[in-house]
Amino acid sequence: MTALLRALHADITTLAVDAIVNAANSSLLGGGGVDGAIHRAAGPELLEECLTLGGCEPGDAKLTKGYRLPARYVIHTVGPVWHGGASGEAGILASCYRRSLAIASKLELESIAFPGISTGVYGYPVELAAAVAVESVRSALPECPSLREVIFCCFSQPDLKIYQRLLNDRIGKDEKWR
Repeated sequence: MTALLRALHADITTLAVDAIVNAANSSLLGGGGVDGAIHRAAGPELLEECLTLGGCEPGDAKLTKGYRLPARYVIHTVGPVWHGGASGEAGILASCYRRSLAIASKLELESIAFPGISTGVYGYPVELAAAVAVESVRSALPECPSLREVIFCCFSQPDLKIYQRLLNDRIGKDEKWR
């Protein structure tokens, strides 16, 4: 069975999935945007656990419990800061998705939700980031047999439309992604 890929316009902190992905900074100690929202919703225990992790390098991912979130786990990943696209940003961003999915697969999770990694204060253009996200997830799915659902959780309606278009473009060409 292949995972269902879908896009939603929602608050990622409200999703009842096995894991949500946090677009974290390298300290893993909270920040703005989705990172701050996840830390606030999970409660102070999340920060306490993050303090034990020693930070995270861009392109890597680390796991914590979800605490007060509906999600059982938070997978923290550090995306690239956008510098125009010629500094390896796409490779680092793709690694964020692959590393997050590798953690989900190791835990045999069935559902995961991703925010738009690096598209906030890190400045990665949403259209380009979404293309990397969708392709990275699709290429990694064969290594994640337990996954049944992958959600791209969008902050805005315009972001949602971009993800929906990217997901629908492939469905017409390759039926297995339905």
